[in-house]
Amino acid sequence: MRFCIICGKQPESGKKYKRRGMAKKKGGAGSKVVGKSFRQVLPNLQRIKITIGGTVQRALVCASCIQANKISKA
Repeated sequence: MRFCIICGKQPESGKKYKRRGMAKKKGGAGSKVVGKSFRQVLPNLQRIKITIGGTVQRALVCASCIQANKISKA
C-alpha cells in the first residue's frame, strides 16, 4: 500500500451518491438518492529524494508535508 513516510497518510474509502429530483428549496419535491458507488480518496503522494538519518533515499511524501517543510530534500 502506498502511504506517506512522514505523516502516514494513506487511501481512504468513501461513497459517491447519485441524486435526482429538484431540491425542496428550489421548489421541488426533494432530491432522492438513487445510487451509491464506493470510491477511494487518494493522498497527493510525490516520490522525492529526502535525507533520513544522514542517508539519501527516494520516498513517497505527501504534498502537504512538502509544503510544511517537514522533510529536508537531498
